[in-house]
Amino acid sequence: MGRSIEVKRLNLTDIDMYQCGEERCKPGHDYGPAVRDHFLIHYILEGKGKFYVGDRIYELGKNQGFLICPDIITYYQADYEDPWHYVWVGFNGLKAESYLRQASITADNPIFTYDCDNYIRNCFDEMIEAENVIKGREIRLTGFLYLFLSRLIEKNSNENFANDGEDTKELYVKKAIEYIQRNYSRKLTISNMAKYIGLDRSYLGSLFKQYMGMSPQQYIMEFRIDKACELMENPILSIGDISRSVGYVDQLLFSKTFRKIKGICPRDYRKRNDIPE
Repeated sequence: MGRSIEVKRLNLTDIDMYQCGEERCKPGHDYGPAVRDHFLIHYILEGKGKFYVGDRIYELGKNQGFLICPDIITYYQADYEDPWHYVWVGFNGLKAESYLRQASITADNPIFTYDCDNYIRNCFDEMIEAENVIKGREIRLTGFLYLFLSRLIEKNSNENFANDGEDTKELYVKKAIEYIQRNYSRKLTISNMAKYIGLDRSYLGSLFKQYMGMSPQQYIMEFRIDKACELMENPILSIGDISRSVGYVDQLLFSKTFRKIKGICPRDYRKRNDIPE
């Protein structure tokens, strides 16, 4: 007895949902040996079984889960006396592997345990019930997949970013830059950025200067002004429109900052580049 739902395969965005479902397995029910072309996570609600990958055998039970990675041969089988009842989700995407690494779930470490509460079970229930949604189904599915993965990352005891062969300090700086790129058009403070990343404000500042050769404040100013120069190409936008669009409510402050960075005021920049007002 089982429920399942499949969606269109894209693998062009950060996360693409492939399938999800629930299965109350019969005694000895098995699958494989086989390979998948995407990541597949099973989470056990009740019962037990075995998961085989390479030369390793894992005996698993309630509140445990296992990851199947793309192009890796695996085999799994329900127990004969107490067969498992599990839910599963298959996905891929540009950041799929990175998110899993942040949760410390990898090909080398494919097993996890989650026994805190019913949060994961509820995520799966919502994903499966999305089968009945006609409009916005894929958005809802992806949303609950993100919630599921974020919970696994939150539960990760290491509390570190995925390494991917990079220096952890460098990853903090990249996270800061991503935050700036997403929030430059709004009120942006270094304190809020540091809080988002999980670092002390002064420590983030020193890391940023070490890797970028400038303070976060200077980077924000230059990023905003570069964005303003791009918007200058649109003759429909006034200087005031551009100022507000890059996070400056005060047009006078915007003009002063623009001159400081570019050595010329916004209007003269437009004239020099033959952009009509």
